[in-house]
Amino acid sequence: MLAKQFAPFLMRHGIHYGWVMVAITFVVSLASAGALGILGALLAPVQRDTGWDNGSISGALALRLLLYGLMAPFAAALLARYGLRRMVGLGMALGIAGCLLSMVSTEVWHLWASWGVLVGLGMGLTALVLGATVANRWFVARRGLVVGALTAAGASGQIIFLPLASWLAQNEGWRFAMVPGLIVCLAAGVLFVLLGCNHPSEIGMTAYGEEGPGAALPPPAPGAARNAFAMLAEASHSTAFWILFITFFVCGLSTAGLIQTHFIPLCADYGMAEVEAAGVLAMMGGFNFVGTIASGWLSDRYDCRKLLFWYYGLRGLSLLFLPSSDFSFYGLSIFAVFYGLDWIATVPPTVKLAAQTFGRDKAPLVFGWVFVGHQLGSAVAAFGGGVTRDALASYLPAFYTAGAACILAAVMVLAISRKPVATAAA
Repeated sequence: MLAKQFAPFLMRHGIHYGWVMVAITFVVSLASAGALGILGALLAPVQRDTGWDNGSISGALALRLLLYGLMAPFAAALLARYGLRRMVGLGMALGIAGCLLSMVSTEVWHLWASWGVLVGLGMGLTALVLGATVANRWFVARRGLVVGALTAAGASGQIIFLPLASWLAQNEGWRFAMVPGLIVCLAAGVLFVLLGCNHPSEIGMTAYGEEGPGAALPPPAPGAARNAFAMLAEASHSTAFWILFITFFVCGLSTAGLIQTHFIPLCADYGMAEVEAAGVLAMMGGFNFVGTIASGWLSDRYDCRKLLFWYYGLRGLSLLFLPSSDFSFYGLSIFAVFYGLDWIATVPPTVKLAAQTFGRDKAPLVFGWVFVGHQLGSAVAAFGGGVTRDALASYLPAFYTAGAACILAAVMVLAISRKPVATAAA
């Protein structure tokens, strides 16, 4: 581990090693989002190349999103049990293997096994829970900003990889379109294994902004699965947990499962070229990058419940507006601005509410279970959107449903109590 040699040098120059952890976690999240995010852009090219129906391919993407989410609470427990470096290395290896195997798919079940199972499980280890763990372990001050920056890494991956992947899919084939993302994933995994550190105490430091001697890393508890389910049993007695779970379900329903998976095919239905639609999606990623970092800054200063009220409400209105955009580049650009600014801006205040309600040490595990809700929503939207398109020849019912659900989520989130639960002492 190079952190022990590198950290003292940085401290002499006034740089806390927590910022190095943010940087390398950002790269890992960017690479994961790049490898995952482009798969939705490949739906139409895969369908043209193989002749498989939309629902079957969407099902593989839905399985990936579902497993990606179901891994989250266990990922938090595994990160605590085996350390960040080991689990990030394993996650990147599984994701790369899944994408490589998908390149030789000849049956639709091959796609379910590679994109669905391997990529879903592998990338689940580097999901938002990794960012939440790094933020909670390494930062007391600026934690909301850090969560916002690490969440925004997904937007960066989308900006970088989506237009390139769409162009490569049209000119070189969908299999070759995955290659750039895999190269970046390999580099990011190696970087994290070399420079990553599990906890500030390992290198004789305290968390950024922490006063006093600082907390030591608790000894690893046996049974990652048991710990994950124990935390679910504890959190499930809290109304706040279920509100966060349900509203994050709506978040997934209205983002990754819907827009990231079906936006490009939706635009194609209305005559927009796939590369141009990928450009609009990348534009959303750009505004998402700005909006999510701003959300992290805001969540350090304002009531997170009120922030979520505005985020879900504005997202719902933008989805309900989409059919009125006339699907021109100009109309979709307006949608991209409003939708993009709060695409995943919900993450920093959700993480902050989990920490405020359940305590700093338990927050990653609690957020892991809340993230399951997000990915359940994503899977429902990914599969349901494909089925809707096959059955009704239109994606619009799925978009209207997601918009209405966002409005309901905006109202629900105001019911979260400001008081921590009695079990949150840690």
